[in-house]
Amino acid sequence: MSTSTEHVDDVPRDDEVPTGDPAVSRETEPRLEWAQDGLPAGVDAHRAALVAAVPDADEETPLAAQLAIDARRRIDLQGRRFPKPERTRVITVANQKGGVGKTTTTVNLAAGLAQSGLKVLVIDNDPQGNASTALGIEHRAGTPSIYEVLVDGDPLDSVVQECPDVPGLYGVPATIDLSGAEIELVSLVSRETRLRRALDVYLDQRAARGEEPIDYVFVDCPPSLGLLTVNAFVVGREVLIPIQCEYYALEGLSQLLKTIDLIKAHLNRELRVSTILLTMYDGRTNLAQQVAAEVRQHFPGETLRTTVPRSVRISEAPSHAQTVITYDPSSTGALAYLEAAREIAEAATQRTGTGR
Repeated sequence: MSTSTEHVDDVPRDDEVPTGDPAVSRETEPRLEWAQDGLPAGVDAHRAALVAAVPDADEETPLAAQLAIDARRRIDLQGRRFPKPERTRVITVANQKGGVGKTTTTVNLAAGLAQSGLKVLVIDNDPQGNASTALGIEHRAGTPSIYEVLVDGDPLDSVVQECPDVPGLYGVPATIDLSGAEIELVSLVSRETRLRRALDVYLDQRAARGEEPIDYVFVDCPPSLGLLTVNAFVVGREVLIPIQCEYYALEGLSQLLKTIDLIKAHLNRELRVSTILLTMYDGRTNLAQQVAAEVRQHFPGETLRTTVPRSVRISEAPSHAQTVITYDPSSTGALAYLEAAREIAEAATQRTGTGR
């Protein structure tokens, strides 16, 4: 098989090569189903024929196997438009454990959905401001940000910025001022619902102006269960939990689920865990396979089939103020996030039974 080496650097590094274990290939193999998403007649059939033409690789050559998987994903996903949801989906990305890929997941799923024809808003609700960095939006001290919305009551419309790299992708930045918001919110009226009210007003204003509706809102949370995270749970209708494929990542999951149940009982009856995404998956380790199997056993309906591997490209992208979707769109990490975004978009269609 003749294979371009332009993006091979993303595959053979030690932290990204899959094993020949069949269980591992199931974790990395993409779902290749053909959505009826309004493409011209014959396009899906043409994609299917191209995918079928990619030769299968021997399990004894994991590099070639990964290249074949990436080739199929690339053919299947690039240029595809994802179905619109019936109404705006507000998804809170949360896990009180740090370093599990919350921000990386937030910005890359958002970029993947926007690149595929949808309108997406990312609210950076983490004082570290990492989501703002990855989106390439201004978030220096003094920049109008989510702090002014939560504490001063400014309209959300006044702080929204457009992402320079992806049309249809918007962001609400977080500045260093947000680090003091936890204390300042304590004495404010309706402290738990301030973000929800601001978002509802913003969406209504867009509708009143005749602008296209926002299809997805992602809220990036800090690694804690304070008032910023509570506001994110109250504004959200769904929770997406990124889980690192290591033992410690599972330890705090039960506490997070208890917190979500409390929010649902007292502040937001619509809230539910809709999506779990396995991140930093290293197919060479038995532990990663065991964690993935355990999560799928306990959350079979919520866990995405796609897993996100450890990837050098994913780690490099924020240093260039980009998501991996724009930094290296043909890399293994970018294709994994794009496939995950497609699963999320199609899940809404399957639940409602409606398409575009």
